[in-house]
Amino acid sequence: MPSPAEAFRAHPLAWTIATFFGVGHFPFASGTVATAAAIPVYLAGWMAGGHPAVLALALFFSVTGVLASSALESVLGYHDPSEAVVDEVAGFLITMLWIDPTVMTCLAGFAVFRALDILKPWPASRLEKLPAGWGIMADDIVCGIIGNLLLHGALALWR
Repeated sequence: MPSPAEAFRAHPLAWTIATFFGVGHFPFASGTVATAAAIPVYLAGWMAGGHPAVLALALFFSVTGVLASSALESVLGYHDPSEAVVDEVAGFLITMLWIDPTVMTCLAGFAVFRALDILKPWPASRLEKLPAGWGIMADDIVCGIIGNLLLHGALALWR
């Protein structure tokens, strides 16, 4: 099994994206850490261009995540490596689509997405069985969509 340094040398751009700049090598709870690291990305996107910029970031990390995670999985030689955390970044950004940033919405989005990512409700549980980067990304994308719907529903009830 190759080391992280060997994986990086084999595909540096894929490694950088799939591990979200190395966050995937955090020694424990790398998915939770990656979701937390996605909050500043969401806020930067919001400040740079509002909802369209956040959508562009979600699409960017979703598409490049499939490619980068596939490459990382291929180099490491096993399915769904824990180092691949770009799926959490994409999932959180999708959870936050068309939601204005506040401390409460960011915390709620974080909590809802992490809960869904851990519980893997159907159809997410089924999609993670897809091959390569598709399986790594698809379940978190679906969890992001479900989380987004739940947050919008909660915000509508709150108002």
